Amino acid sequence: MTSFTLHRGEAPLIVAFPHVGTDLADVGPLFRSEWLARRDADWWVDELYAFARALGATTIAARVSRSVIDLNRDPSGASLYPGQATTELCPTTTFDGEPLYKGDTPDEAEIARRRTLWFDPYHGALRSEIARLHALHGKVVVYDAHSIRSNVPRLFDGELPQFNIGTNLGQTCDPALSAAVVVVCKASGFSHVLDGRFRGGWTTRHYGEPASGVHAIQMELAIRGYMDEPEAPDEANWPLPFSAARAAALTPILQDVLKAAIAFAQS
Repeated sequence: MTSFTLHRGEAPLIVAFPHVGTDLADVGPLFRSEWLARRDADWWVDELYAFARALGATTIAARVSRSVIDLNRDPSGASLYPGQATTELCPTTTFDGEPLYKGDTPDEAEIARRRTLWFDPYHGALRSEIARLHALHGKVVVYDAHSIRSNVPRLFDGELPQFNIGTNLGQTCDPALSAAVVVVCKASGFSHVLDGRFRGGWTTRHYGEPASGVHAIQMELAIRGYMDEPEAPDEANWPLPFSAARAAALTPILQDVLKAAIAFAQS
């Protein structure tokens, strides 16, 4: 099984979806529950951004579940948010702290196996696409697309803003790019924050080199913007199917966000 699907475009924009995968590969029998192992996926984010291809963007979307291996974590195992609750490269718990495994958790050899099978090919492809588009345009934007439940007390207090823009405190992209994205989000009337609880994962921090013309930015959406959220997700009510009608309020805003990213890269 390949760990991702890739669509090549010619615009100076890559939209990456590291957490939309639901395939548990050969690891499924090890989990306490396959539903629990899939619950924290970034549900339907690739469908939400389906318009990106029409804009000429390159897209890369994970097929393997983040519970198997998280394609947006430091492969060394170092925490991206020291001192704060988070999940590991090969997560052992859900976002809510529930154990994922029936028995032993992955050891170093198993983590290395998963890196070789799924993490390394995804990032090899992403590096190649960055190089291809950088050679074409001289400047490229890597837009890492995510979503999360609006309330996850273990990870953050209260309700998450609708748009959570991450640049690792301005280190991963030119301020003009983050400013352009903020303008769109602010004009939407929905809540937004720049470099709040989510400042960008490993993808943005690793690839963002503004001085070299590679600008990386993360967008973490509160999932309520395009899906109804039950108070207590269970196997009967989560996830709901994707509905373009339900997502209609968010879609034009996200279109403007990606158009702003392309305009920045072409400026």
